[in-house]
Amino acid sequence: MPRLFRGPARRAIRFLLPDPRSLYAAWRIRRSGLFDRAFYRGAHPGIPPLFRLWPERHYVLFGEAANLRPNPRFDPAAYRSLNADLTRLAAPLLHYIRHGRAENRPAWQPAGAPPNRAALKVPVLRPAPEAPAPAPYAVVVHLHYPEVWDEIAQSIVASALAHDLFVTCTEQGAETDALVAQITARFPHARVIRMPNHGRDIFPFVHLVNAGLLAPYRAVCKIHGKRSPHRRDGDRWRRALIDGLLPPAPQTADRLNRFLADDSASLWVAEGQVYRDQRWWGDNAALTSALLARVEIRPDPAALGFPAGSMYWLKPLTLSMIQGLQLTEDDFELESGKVDGTTAHAFERAMGFIAAAGGQHIREAASLDRTPARPDSTTGAAPPRITPPAYVSAFYLPQFHRTAQNDTWWGPGYTEWQAVTAARPQFPGHAQPALPQGLGFYDLTRTEVLGEQAALARRAGIDAFCCHHYWFDGTPLLDAPLLGLLDRPEVDFPFYLCWANESWRRNWDGLSGETLIAQTYPPGFEQALAASVARYMRDPRYQRPDGTRPRFVIYRPGDMPDPAASVAALRQAWRDLGIGEVELGAVRFHLPGLSALPEDLFDFQIEMPPHGLVTPGDYLAGGPPRDLPPGAPRPCTAFRGLIYDYEAVIANALARDWNRPPNLIAGIMPSWDNTARRGRDAHIAHGANPAAFRRWLRGLACRRLAGSYRNELFVNAWNEWGERAAMEPSRQYGTALIDTMGDWRR
Repeated sequence: MPRLFRGPARRAIRFLLPDPRSLYAAWRIRRSGLFDRAFYRGAHPGIPPLFRLWPERHYVLFGEAANLRPNPRFDPAAYRSLNADLTRLAAPLLHYIRHGRAENRPAWQPAGAPPNRAALKVPVLRPAPEAPAPAPYAVVVHLHYPEVWDEIAQSIVASALAHDLFVTCTEQGAETDALVAQITARFPHARVIRMPNHGRDIFPFVHLVNAGLLAPYRAVCKIHGKRSPHRRDGDRWRRALIDGLLPPAPQTADRLNRFLADDSASLWVAEGQVYRDQRWWGDNAALTSALLARVEIRPDPAALGFPAGSMYWLKPLTLSMIQGLQLTEDDFELESGKVDGTTAHAFERAMGFIAAAGGQHIREAASLDRTPARPDSTTGAAPPRITPPAYVSAFYLPQFHRTAQNDTWWGPGYTEWQAVTAARPQFPGHAQPALPQGLGFYDLTRTEVLGEQAALARRAGIDAFCCHHYWFDGTPLLDAPLLGLLDRPEVDFPFYLCWANESWRRNWDGLSGETLIAQTYPPGFEQALAASVARYMRDPRYQRPDGTRPRFVIYRPGDMPDPAASVAALRQAWRDLGIGEVELGAVRFHLPGLSALPEDLFDFQIEMPPHGLVTPGDYLAGGPPRDLPPGAPRPCTAFRGLIYDYEAVIANALARDWNRPPNLIAGIMPSWDNTARRGRDAHIAHGANPAAFRRWLRGLACRRLAGSYRNELFVNAWNEWGERAAMEPSRQYGTALIDTMGDWRR
């Protein structure tokens, strides 16, 4: 071969003219959704510009042989070494896609991990049995260097703060035995947990968060015994960090009260410890983006601002977002002395973006010694008018139980939990399946479950459930839960009904696909529908938000052949049945119905996000071409659905110039993702998490609720798990949505 075509030139020709087998491998890898382009380019900056255009092709031709990682959780070399039957494997990632993922084979090994991982057991943590009532605050200490314990203990004692103490310490044999004895001698009620030297101080803290041990507290102080051997001033830096968080009494309590009173503050750090210069990214940008993708935050690299030293006070919402990262021991490296480029360093930088996602910021200690400035003090503008909601409703799906029809249509024993658990991620960081926690995979024919749901709804500040009523020309479906409720008057479950008048179709959207049961409107249907609803309206738990009239909602009134005549007939039918006047509402659907609706036909309308709040410029995938923001999701090539920006939906919902009728109830959604129902044809709102939900709630109070019908708010939804529109506790975020809304309502 001529010398001209050796070395780099030969590699370039091979890249531009790959063989068919390599092209197929690159296509298969791209289609799998397991190749993270942003991570690959960021983690391997030495890849030449030409090769960065098609990174999957570079990986197949050159990267895999060099053991480059295609995503943070797959290592070609580790995949071979950890699976004894695959040591000579030529294409590890393709094997994992075809076989290894389904076989649950290990795909990577943290840096520095020894061959025998069994010796590094991470303890399983559970709440202590018969533990006393928790203190208002928790202090969490991680100790790798036992010699700094006395200094930390003195700071804790000097703060005079009512707290519960958690101490994680690196397991070092007899030295750790002596340390544990010292800790418990001084703090008899402290919970001391031995941990492997794994993930620095971050993984032990995350382990406590994930176990739910820090959930009861109003605020948590995280400190650790860092020595920072790479810095000359390591000990002085540690003391400054701790002194800024636990100063002598009464300063700690004073600062803590101001911190909790500041709704815009997410974290509190020592003075001068918010690092903002871009040079502090180091080698952590790609890994930080990969971490934040797990909670659907798209970081702006220019907006870096993080708590240096990883010591801070933080609030429950921030703890919930940390839980939402769903980090495990496999995401962290065993300690190998690295001063940059680890998961712990990426986590440190992610904290500022987590705070910003909730519309919050990091406060430094000295600012808490002053009376907090008014948010409007820099502009001189009047503070925004806050309008609290007078009444909050949430849509409720009575689906989760067996029915004969679902057995026929979907298979014996079917409930939607089967679809929920079968959902699979469509892009890196896609948190599917989204699974319940606390209430579990419940059966709504157990009426006590409805009582448990109502108790959680009260905690969230939700006044009533708007339950979908499925009625097809005299044939009711999914009515067993509410019929059971009528027989249990002691179960406190405030509700009213929404007639979900759309045909059931196999693709779940009510608009297309095979019809399972059709919604029809024969002559006289109004009287039969009114009679089917009247028995519920007579129940004392049926809601009358205006204090007089029972409320009823029609989901798609425009599908009725003559909406005005049908509404008049329904009203008269309820009068004839002795119900009297009914407050009648309609959902403002995103598509026009078959029939026009007079403006004054209904007492109110309901905004039901995302319907009507997504514009062509809001799509991140599947919509009209546009320049995408950094960090936008890159779905697998087989994805045929739509991904739009949750942040854009918030902006549209809060826009003052949006065309809205005067009797509209403002709406909000915690999330939207119907992957469980539609798979690769799903519609997904990217960017939804409890922090963003918090910002939406506060924006509504400032900009929308004053003009909402009777200052009401509607939530879509309480338990639409198949659409990931669920306020109920989840495995990813626990009770964060409930607590966020409850705090806002209070």
